[in-house]
Amino acid sequence: MKSSTVLLGLGLALLVSSAQAALKPGDRAPDFRIEAALGGREFEFSLAEALKKGPVVLYFYPKSFTSVCTAEAHEFAENMEAFAAMGASVIGVSSDTIDVQRDFSQKECRDRFPVGANPDFGVIKAYDAAFSIPLKGPLFAQRVSYVIAPDGTIIHALVDSGAEKHIEDALTAIREWRSEHK
Repeated sequence: MKSSTVLLGLGLALLVSSAQAALKPGDRAPDFRIEAALGGREFEFSLAEALKKGPVVLYFYPKSFTSVCTAEAHEFAENMEAFAAMGASVIGVSSDTIDVQRDFSQKECRDRFPVGANPDFGVIKAYDAAFSIPLKGPLFAQRVSYVIAPDGTIIHALVDSGAEKHIEDALTAIREWRSEHK
């Protein structure tokens, strides 16, 4: 039984990692408001409001407190000074409830950036980040990240099952955007 579960998990990871983000650089990012948590405190995150301050890294992940999702949160937390130095903000989004996200924001995001709760998959679907099985509906969010310029244009999109590439690529995309928009 364990080997079939591992094979299924590997198959899903390969399927997700080989997928392409539906939204591409140059596309308009769908605006949204979402229930979020930062440092264990709930608030409403508004993409439009965040973009007024600079670029936004919006990343989707499957499930809080799982191994790769936790590693990704740690990596983003460790790099928040670099994002902030370039005037960028970060928000992670999963289909977890706000109760889970309050805890995750403190423990794994280390009070450094917010995570949004999207159990109805509205935002996840708008960004075509839902992993779905036909006739079953969405199961979780794929690991997809977008970098969105202050004008609401997507400047970078990545689908990758690993954690590190999302942080590295987002930092590179923001650096390049900054150098072009001084």
